Amino acid sequence: MFIQQLYTNCLSEAAYYVESEGECVVIDPMRDVDAYINLARERNATIKYIFETHIHADFVSGHLDLAKATNAPIVYGPNASTSFPIYVAKDREQFKIGKLVLEVLHTPGHTMESSCFLLKDTQGKNHCIFTGDTLFVGDVGRPDLAQGGEVTQEELAGKLYDSLQEKIIPLADDVLVYPAHGPGSSCGKNLGPETFSTIGEQKTTNYALQQQTKEQFTKAVTQGLEAPPKYFPVNVRINKEGYDLLQTVLQKGMTALSIDAFKQLLKQPKTVLLDTRAAATFTIGFIPGSISIGLEGRFAEWAGALLSFDENIVLVCEQGKEEETITRLARVGFEKITGYLSGGFEAWQQAGEEIDMIIDVEADELAMDLPHDDNLVVVDVRKETEFAEGHVKDAVNLPLAEMNDPGLIANIEDRDNLYVHCAGGYRSVIASSILKKQGFHNLRNVVGGFEKIKEQKIDIVKENSVLN
Repeated sequence: MFIQQLYTNCLSEAAYYVESEGECVVIDPMRDVDAYINLARERNATIKYIFETHIHADFVSGHLDLAKATNAPIVYGPNASTSFPIYVAKDREQFKIGKLVLEVLHTPGHTMESSCFLLKDTQGKNHCIFTGDTLFVGDVGRPDLAQGGEVTQEELAGKLYDSLQEKIIPLADDVLVYPAHGPGSSCGKNLGPETFSTIGEQKTTNYALQQQTKEQFTKAVTQGLEAPPKYFPVNVRINKEGYDLLQTVLQKGMTALSIDAFKQLLKQPKTVLLDTRAAATFTIGFIPGSISIGLEGRFAEWAGALLSFDENIVLVCEQGKEEETITRLARVGFEKITGYLSGGFEAWQQAGEEIDMIIDVEADELAMDLPHDDNLVVVDVRKETEFAEGHVKDAVNLPLAEMNDPGLIANIEDRDNLYVHCAGGYRSVIASSILKKQGFHNLRNVVGGFEKIKEQKIDIVKENSVLN
């Protein structure tokens, strides 16, 4: 028996490779599938099945690319429906992998087709369970992602309760738990720091597995849910209907553009200029109109939340990072990538083209300016819950995920001196670039964000109405 978790940090996503006697399966593959193919090749194994725990919302699965490369069938649990050929397994149906058996446990609740896969060892003993988004470490999958309004979140929560009670809790304490996501994922409310656990540990520590009524459980899992990222429905549609092969997306996106060709593309309607260099590099100098989303952070998630899937994307990257950028964009469904600036920002600057910049200030400068500038407005781009836990008195909360909402931006006056911050400095640079693109140039980025602001003698207040 050989099991390997292949974890993608920027999306908090875990795929799994399971092998026995030269046969293997891949569970919940990412769109860039070379890692699974190479692992099987290195171990002289054949990929027999591709298992999907559910139709994913937070990333584009590699099921189609992997199926094309290996001829392995794509297997979903009951109720799954797609526009391409799949095998829809029955509840409790078993699949052989060498000397191992993988059993399908239909566990609706996160979605109607959600299923877990229970792996039995050579003696038939339950060894581990791949729980998808049904059970996480310290949490369970959110029940509000149903598409088409066919079922309410309360109804899904009730089904999730039944699934946990009937399929998960009866398992032995020593059964290993391998979920599809770890900390930072938007597929649950508050995932724990680990990416695997045991049934026994989860029975002890996971709030959702404690003894409670269905009504109490429903309230617990639905209370405090933040709105799902805006790209989730797009990814669901792509995962159900299909997509271009990743190699096709890469071939188009890896077009090196001269400065003249680059400028011509930017004149085209529905075109966005995305700069993926590090935030600290971007503020020093960038091409006017650029949106900054640095590869060093949760890049794909923020791209999915802030960019339109209908627009053509033109890239400015750190040289050598172009393919990584395109791949990570494709993981959340972006395919309209039309090329990148050859030579990067340095080529643009050396050609004497116009550049822009964002003024970085330290937190102590904000502390000095606050009492003396009547037009100073602190713009806090953290989530509402983060803002509620503590913020600069009189600060304006403009969550980054909502930055493209014209109604929120309308509250900012041209005369305002904007001091923009987040928690640590990554999101505030994205926000500053969006504000710049929307015509607000009188702004400063607070380096180090709220973590550094708290060290200053600045009034910090809480929003108890939100916390309660």
